[in-house]
Amino acid sequence: MAVVALLPTEPTQQAIGYPTLFLLVLAGALVPVVPTGALVSGAAVVAFHQTAPFSLLLVFVTASLAAFLGDAALYWLGRRGLGSKNGSRWLEAIRNRAPEERLAQAQAKLADHDVAVLVLSRLVPAGRIPVMLACLLAKWPLRRFARGNLPACLAWALTYQLIGILGGSLFPEPWQGVLAAIALTVVIGAAPSVWHRLRRRTDTA
Repeated sequence: MAVVALLPTEPTQQAIGYPTLFLLVLAGALVPVVPTGALVSGAAVVAFHQTAPFSLLLVFVTASLAAFLGDAALYWLGRRGLGSKNGSRWLEAIRNRAPEERLAQAQAKLADHDVAVLVLSRLVPAGRIPVMLACLLAKWPLRRFARGNLPACLAWALTYQLIGILGGSLFPEPWQGVLAAIALTVVIGAAPSVWHRLRRRTDTA
């Protein structure tokens, strides 16, 4: 009982958890090394097990808003880099995370399908940065990018939240659901890389 009494209450968890989730997802959008999908899924598991109303809705709003603002900020920084003679470290970071093959594919798809590619780019692991760079090279204004990126962020947050709800519903303890959700997001994120490696080995064999 003493241990239970020391655990933070739900209002305390929410007061700390939502701002933390917002900041981490925002940072992950700007510096694409933070596993933001796993964060959203884990937060959804915790919210699923809470009794407070609208917990899941707050996770969805927090994650999608942070992702949208982070993407918009990174795109704005990238546009500044394109207009500068010396470029910028943000533009260089975007270029370094967009292999030539994926960039070429993103440019071709962007030319054929326009804004719809933005929605898919956030749902495909490692697809966001090549499409963002393709939009930068196509000289899309920030307003046009933001208009297409809004539904992309909403779809992204909803997808990873559903993964968290699935993990939360399968296990009685929140920590078990969090581990399951994180494991599933890691598998989803690693699947494209594994598939590409297998295809290359098959092609070279």
